[in-house]
Amino acid sequence: MASAPSKLYADDVSLLMVLLDTNPLFWSSSSLTFSSFLSHVLSFLNSILLLNQLNQVVVIATGYNYCDYVFDSSLATNQGSENGRMPALCANLLLKLEEFAIKDENLHKDGSEKGLASSLLSGSLSMALCYIQKVFRSGALHPQPRILCLHGSADGPEQYVAIMNSIFSAQRSMVPIDSCYIGSNNSAFLQQASYITGGVYLKPQQPDGLFQYLSTVFATDLHSRAFLQLPKSVGVDFRASCFCHKKTIDMGYICSVCLSIFCKHHKKCSTCGSVFGQVQSDNGSASNLKRKTT
Repeated sequence: MASAPSKLYADDVSLLMVLLDTNPLFWSSSSLTFSSFLSHVLSFLNSILLLNQLNQVVVIATGYNYCDYVFDSSLATNQGSENGRMPALCANLLLKLEEFAIKDENLHKDGSEKGLASSLLSGSLSMALCYIQKVFRSGALHPQPRILCLHGSADGPEQYVAIMNSIFSAQRSMVPIDSCYIGSNNSAFLQQASYITGGVYLKPQQPDGLFQYLSTVFATDLHSRAFLQLPKSVGVDFRASCFCHKKTIDMGYICSVCLSIFCKHHKKCSTCGSVFGQVQSDNGSASNLKRKTT
């Protein structure tokens, strides 16, 4: 009997895009230190690469001024540190992270505006999707991509539009967005991202055991998830942010042309320029159309 034709990439080969929150404004007040967080993450990334020799890991650092690629396993060399005591992944990633943190801090000092309390999640999501599209166009055979957001910073309502665009882009490309949020409260953006794209949202109850959460929930490839009972999203916050003041709202005015959301009535849509009209209510008086943002 003839053997089945071999495939360059099997169903269990993954391309893991890791979005790493490096915002010092968050880590300075977190119960989990950034060094401990990195220790858990590095162990997790090593385990991903050990599961399959064809697995690929790409790490994108998410600062509060800009984002950048800090590690790509497909480009990494096998050389470790000079004294040979540190693996190549740890040595390369830590070096790039140090350079990234210095540049991010310099941009904060040189910029006229103050750094945001939130990380640039919209930027790192866009970079991850661009990298994935490049992989898609490299050929018919490619690993199964997924995005893992390791974040703790609070949501930035001013990034709502850009983040939602990235979420819908990932949904259309069938790229799940997994989220591991280690902040004090839940992240509405990451909850929506994981729910819409079919990913997993998890908020660890004990941050000191982060590696166990990562290895048991997020180490599984997309093919194996069909056979596992993974955490499901409960109580997702679908509230939107208004386009005028960038605040989270429960009720608002929605443009019927471009679906822009406003917390107050405007005569003209600031996004598409459409003129808002009046609608007749049940009692015959004219009133503005107001809808729930959820």
